[in-house]
Amino acid sequence: MDIMDTAISAARKAGLQLKESLGRAGRVEFKGAVDIVTEMDIMAENLIVAAIRERFPDHGILTEESTEAMPLHGSPYRWIIDPLDGTTNYAHGYPAFCVSIAFEEKGVVMSGVVYGPMLDELFTSEKGNGAYLNGKRISVSSAATLNESLLATGFPYDVRTSDEDNLDHFSNFAVRSQAIRRAGSAALDLSYVGCGRFDGFWEMKLKPWDIAAGALIVEEAGGRVTGFRNNPLSRYSADVVATNGLIHDEMLNVLNIRGKIS
Repeated sequence: MDIMDTAISAARKAGLQLKESLGRAGRVEFKGAVDIVTEMDIMAENLIVAAIRERFPDHGILTEESTEAMPLHGSPYRWIIDPLDGTTNYAHGYPAFCVSIAFEEKGVVMSGVVYGPMLDELFTSEKGNGAYLNGKRISVSSAATLNESLLATGFPYDVRTSDEDNLDHFSNFAVRSQAIRRAGSAALDLSYVGCGRFDGFWEMKLKPWDIAAGALIVEEAGGRVTGFRNNPLSRYSADVVATNGLIHDEMLNVLNIRGKIS
């Protein structure tokens, strides 16, 4: 079983377990005022990590809930996992969540899988080989201007305490785009940019497991992914903007406006 087969199998198994348990999230713990983890996050993570360790025992594993689940020991390979992206949705029984698994070699993401179990949608990508939804090749949208674009975003977990809360950007885009959606899963939002459902996405204070797989899907679908200041994306990037490429510069211009547009 190769890298992609392992990622797909693990994502599907974890996703189906999550789907079957929706509405029964179990114990909920607070990592912050609005940042939570459920029993199902841990269940999904354990299932995925076990599958990877069985096949690739020497690979590093970076996950949301246990950070470095396995030391790298000098290995050039690392898996980057969000076992349940959309935990708050899941804890409330809201059916918008996914499993995200990326594979990195020497610091470069080579493969990405995002599985949305509620719609049975499997997004896959391999560097240089395109992006796919349930086996069919996908591409970004053809929206040419911000005015005709449907955007997606999210808000950071410290929205109650930090001045950098994304509310100013949300206001600025609200008066310049066709509409904005806030679904609560960055990996799904990125995948939806990749298949043309969204024309653009931006969010701040993200982690590697939020974006690793989804960013590759966007790029392999013909889109563009950078930081807010057009800086190249890396696994350490916190502020991310992903688009069909056609509206990217417009979005960057709005993101670099100081304050709210009056």
